[in-house]
Amino acid sequence: MKIYIGSDHAGYELKEKLKTYLESLNIEIVDKGAFSLDNEDDYPDFIVPVAKAVVKDKGSLGIVLGGSGEGEQISANKIDGVRAIEYYGGNLEIVKLGREHNNANILSLGARFMSEDEAENAIEIFINTPFSNEERHIRRLEEIKQEEINN
Repeated sequence: MKIYIGSDHAGYELKEKLKTYLESLNIEIVDKGAFSLDNEDDYPDFIVPVAKAVVKDKGSLGIVLGGSGEGEQISANKIDGVRAIEYYGGNLEIVKLGREHNNANILSLGARFMSEDEAENAIEIFINTPFSNEERHIRRLEEIKQEEINN
């Protein structure tokens, strides 16, 4: 499994910790930045490259981080073929459903709203939950894909 990861300054510290966690799971990681802490950086500079890499590298997944995870999720979802979901703490069922029902390929984490343990738990669910392949979910994803093509 390969995971592309990226964050702005707000998620930088957690990203670095999560890279160590992912390496302990023998997961190949490709870091798209930030590569140093710069409080003036802009999240699209790191999130869009993750999203483009995930779309190009079929079967890979992405993890993006920011303060809230919201702007990061929005940025990632601007790339055709990305299905980014957001998690910033609380009930982990939302991460599971994002994979099962939406075949999410990017997990956006709100670093300012969660602990390292919460982030690791969300990632574990994200990488270990398969898409259900139920007809209704396939149909809905195809409808979304058609909107991408038509716009």
